[in-house]
Amino acid sequence: MGDHGIFGPGSVTWRVMGEPILLVGGIRALLMQGLHPRAMRGVLQNSALMDPDEAWSRFVRTTEFVRVRTYGTCAEVAKAGRRVRKIHARLTAYDPDTGATFRLDEPEALRWVHVGEVDSYLSVARRAGVRLTDDEADTFVHEWRRAAEVVGLDGAEVPGSVAELHDYIEAARPGLRFVPEAAHPLRLSLNAPLPRLLFPLKPAVPALMILAFATLPRWARRLYGLPATPVGDLWATATLRTLHTGLGLVPAQVRYSPAARRAHRLTAA
Repeated sequence: MGDHGIFGPGSVTWRVMGEPILLVGGIRALLMQGLHPRAMRGVLQNSALMDPDEAWSRFVRTTEFVRVRTYGTCAEVAKAGRRVRKIHARLTAYDPDTGATFRLDEPEALRWVHVGEVDSYLSVARRAGVRLTDDEADTFVHEWRRAAEVVGLDGAEVPGSVAELHDYIEAARPGLRFVPEAAHPLRLSLNAPLPRLLFPLKPAVPALMILAFATLPRWARRLYGLPATPVGDLWATATLRTLHTGLGLVPAQVRYSPAARRAHRLTAA
């Protein structure tokens, strides 16, 4: 059958992750990550977000890691995981709230990043109209325990169902906030550090950011100092569904990445 990695044909992850609308989920995941003070400070103190070369190369590395983790062979996933764990283990950041220096691989922050990512992909997919039953949504969350292990977490210590995911987020909320030394992501998007080749796409970045913000829970939007009303929720869902429907009219050969097309072929076989 071959080595299909940590998910493989028949997994809910392979069916969901190839959808182009999940780009919004990826941005939402970063916004969720940004509400964990230590996770955010780890990024701020170890990367040059407004340097076009650095920001773009970091984006490319992150995108490639997500691709390999989702569709790569077990050997490729293991190699990518070792690289990420090595980087996290050697980087540190300073927490002005406690006066302590911490490593970027501390489990609490890594767990929040994992949970924010899973919740974002699942939330955006379901609101956009990607067909998922409640059981399939639970399976998606459970499958991603394998992804948590790739970055060094114990799979048994991260949520394994939608209910556990929501419980974890609710329990974490009292410790979440947007740290004052960070530039607001929406303001940052107005001067997005894109390489010259992609500069024509710059006007679209603020629109994508606005949509990603609108998909956040209301409490998260409030932490970012933004309006949070039911009308915003309705607008976000309607916009996601419209975009997903429109993307569905694009031929699959163009709409899906090569890795996603291969996954579809293997699943069909």
